[in-house]
Amino acid sequence: MIDQLFGYFPDLTPEQRRQLLALEGLYAAWNARINVISRKDMDAFYLHHVLHSMAIAKVQAFEPGSRILDVGTGGGFPGIPLAILFPETQFLLVDSIGKKIKVVQEVANAIGLQNLEARHQRAEEVKGKFDFVVSRAVTRMAPFYAWVKGKFETQQKHALTNGILYLKGGDLMEELDECGQPYTLYPISRFFQEDFFETKMVVHLHPAK
Repeated sequence: MIDQLFGYFPDLTPEQRRQLLALEGLYAAWNARINVISRKDMDAFYLHHVLHSMAIAKVQAFEPGSRILDVGTGGGFPGIPLAILFPETQFLLVDSIGKKIKVVQEVANAIGLQNLEARHQRAEEVKGKFDFVVSRAVTRMAPFYAWVKGKFETQQKHALTNGILYLKGGDLMEELDECGQPYTLYPISRFFQEDFFETKMVVHLHPAK
């Protein structure tokens, strides 16, 4: 799978390739101690976790100097793969479960990520403004939006409006309408051909001004 991943991102530097290649062994070792990824998912680690996270980069490449908040990062997804892809962008990864944040910090240290901070913190407690908030199916969109509204930078640096980039699958219409904010859906199957992505989306929620 790693060869397919490199095929989808042909401009990776040798350092980025090294960091991505190191992830599977690091997560396998940590997973044996702390269950951060389901055991069956480790068999498809690069497909289900790394490449899935990197789908956000196909929707919006992050500009140098921008700030990204990953809410409910768990073991570091989508934040760690995105931090590898965008070394000049600053990432803050938060989760309410301290042992998962420990894994995030240890993995980031092991591969030499300088642009990532991991905090044991709830989203509502995070101070500051961000260009985008990213996440992977933490909860329904309405409560998620309530956690992070007011945390978006007003100055625009990107083609997409500052807001939420959310990885989620299935029928999302009811959930998104319940949230009451404008959104755009990007089917991941546009970018990656694997069957796993057939019903999966990147949701761009761009709050009304």
